Amino acid sequence: MPDLMNGIVRQLRATTLKLTDLRMHPPREVRVSLERDELPAVADYVCDRFCARPELIVAEDTRAERGAFTLRYLFELEGMDLFIVASVAVPEDDRRFPSLATRWYLASRFEREIHDLFGLVPTDHPDLRRLPLHQFWPETYHPLLKDASAPPEFADDGTPFPFRRVEGEGIYEITVGPVHAGTIEPGHFRFSVEGETIVNLETRLYFVHKGIERLFETIPLTRGVELAERISGDSSVAHALAFCQALESLAGLQIPPRAAYVRVVLLELERLYNHIADVGAICTDTGFAVANAHAMRIREEMLRLNARLAGHRLLRGTLMPGGVRCDFTAEQIADARETVRRAAIDFDEVVEIALSNGLVLDRLHGTGYLSRQTARKLQVVGLAARASGIDRDARRDHPFAAYADLPPHVPVYGEGDVWARLMVRIEEAREAANLIMRALDGLPEGKISAPLPALPAGASGFGLVEGWRGPIWHWLVTGEQDRLARAKIKDPSFANWPALHYAILKNIVPDFPLVNKSFNLSYAGNDL
Repeated sequence: MPDLMNGIVRQLRATTLKLTDLRMHPPREVRVSLERDELPAVADYVCDRFCARPELIVAEDTRAERGAFTLRYLFELEGMDLFIVASVAVPEDDRRFPSLATRWYLASRFEREIHDLFGLVPTDHPDLRRLPLHQFWPETYHPLLKDASAPPEFADDGTPFPFRRVEGEGIYEITVGPVHAGTIEPGHFRFSVEGETIVNLETRLYFVHKGIERLFETIPLTRGVELAERISGDSSVAHALAFCQALESLAGLQIPPRAAYVRVVLLELERLYNHIADVGAICTDTGFAVANAHAMRIREEMLRLNARLAGHRLLRGTLMPGGVRCDFTAEQIADARETVRRAAIDFDEVVEIALSNGLVLDRLHGTGYLSRQTARKLQVVGLAARASGIDRDARRDHPFAAYADLPPHVPVYGEGDVWARLMVRIEEAREAANLIMRALDGLPEGKISAPLPALPAGASGFGLVEGWRGPIWHWLVTGEQDRLARAKIKDPSFANWPALHYAILKNIVPDFPLVNKSFNLSYAGNDL
């Protein structure tokens, strides 16, 4: 790893790019500062030379410390467990910065978010419509500025969001939401339809923008895990683990081996119960409800196991910076092994019944097609990417916890349809059960936590975890008095919601629930 980092530093130094403060930041980062006008050239070089794209863009209000805002661009280098972190200063009196939106669609979404929350302006951005803040928020109010007070009184004045209009003979619109039937968070879907065929879809989310990132700045570090595991309830372990890993990265802390193995068990338990539930729900949307009834039965057994192991059905309260809070007794290990073994057998029977049903297969094959090319351009991640032929998984590519000792099998399908997304879930559920068994078999003796040392103000780092939907990023910057100065979270749903717009094209309206469920994206993880 040091040789690779040295090589990247040497290559960057050999260019004509105007770079400053170029240095290695162990264990797997190269950090560099640059002038804002150099950003497009540096981004192009990093992309061309290292096949890297910005997977996370972070804005920080550092005016008090540096007299300017700071932008961070985290480039993930393809095929290497390395990252380039580029920092750009944006002066307080000239809040513009070059847009990368025409290079990467995901960058355009980050830039719209930064424009709403910080008031910084990406120059030449092709679409600066509001993203996290709806159109009736005051234009001059930017809630993540350090000097932002409570917003002034405002209300929805009825101004419509400027959706793109599709016009032509026989084209009409169908609007769904934001209020839905059932227990579901709000989201608005606007279909343009010719007959029953969908020719365009736009979504409008953020109806429950919660201010999560600002809330991290107001609580002690010791309570940060509690907030992290409540970002998206079905990913409690994954978000809490990303938060813990970011703090451990800041401290240069290695957790005890036993804690690393317990983390694998917890994360795979979360993956297992979610994938089992989604397989059943996808079958329901084909009209095969009996599969869902059995899947929900198996899921309930897994949730009860979670409660017996950790005291919480969603595994909350199990993680802490430096390790884990819960340990497993011999009796609990035996219980977990037997419950997971039975669940895996029952799940295979449900899968066999479902996949031998011709009506189910007819609905799955070819529905909701997302091509590999489109998925790459949109920077789709996680199981949706793997169903479109993109072979990426942070557990293998950027090992954390004990995954270096327990490398997972990563299923990849090229079909890109609902069937492929179902098959990825099925194989990942089976592999999650396998990983749980392997981790329990190899559980080392020893401590389950190590103390987190005091962290200096201004330190920054990130945690990256492959949750069941996909990679979760937490970028943290420490502040004064045991507080965070900045917390930036990227849930996989932020990257994947736009993919739904493409996967649904040329499908009929009644197929939308099935295609939507095959992605099963999080509103809460997106609407931070």
